Amino acid sequence: MHLDVLDLSNFYYRTKLGRVAQRAIRDQVTTLWPDVKGQTVMGFGFAVPLLRPFLADARRVIALMPAPQGVMPWPAGMPNVSTLSEEAQWPIATGMVDRLVMMHGLETSEQPSAVLDEASRVLGPGGKALFIVPSRSGLWSRRDGTPFGYGRPYSVSQLEAQLKRHDFTPERSMPALFVPPSAQKFWLRTHEFWERNGKRFAPWIAGGVLMVEASKQPYAPRQGGLRNAVRRPLRVLEGLGQGVPEPALRKD
Repeated sequence: MHLDVLDLSNFYYRTKLGRVAQRAIRDQVTTLWPDVKGQTVMGFGFAVPLLRPFLADARRVIALMPAPQGVMPWPAGMPNVSTLSEEAQWPIATGMVDRLVMMHGLETSEQPSAVLDEASRVLGPGGKALFIVPSRSGLWSRRDGTPFGYGRPYSVSQLEAQLKRHDFTPERSMPALFVPPSAQKFWLRTHEFWERNGKRFAPWIAGGVLMVEASKQPYAPRQGGLRNAVRRPLRVLEGLGQGVPEPALRKD
């Protein structure tokens, strides 16, 4: 079940904890994808907190929000690039997207297979997709007061296995969001310390979210059918020029 877009917006833009979470995850995204010049970047779910750094250089930025969640205009003070969409019918041409970011779009969906099918369809050759989900072992998935406390949390193996079933090839994975999900001033003031040092101490346990980057699975050309069935195909002119003996004429 998707959260309401107003609840998501209030968390990420109006609470200190939400702004800390936004910065921690966004820094990881821009580290993975430092250059998107001339590319089409799309977010699905509620990925807009991560898309702003791409507005300046990307050829096109699209924010797709699922109908059960609702939509809001984004970015503020600029031409709107967000739109409402059915989960299983994205209004995006096949192969159009170069970079896809999905956050709060998979774990809360009632039809995750359809969502991944659409993600695979719109991703173009050489494109990359980044899936961001709550970590099963992290503290954030155990707190209902944040958006990561809703839906199905994942382990790395679970998420990668699901991606492979939908023609994705996982390329690298990493945890993020190491600060505890608390609005207390101490944790908020020290969030940079936790993000900087969290990877050193049991990162897959401490990280609140998992991030898996994947590409579309390439298909090898298939050798089969008539080519294998016919070992020695008949040539077009084969047999011409070779006389066929006529039956001997009977003498009267």
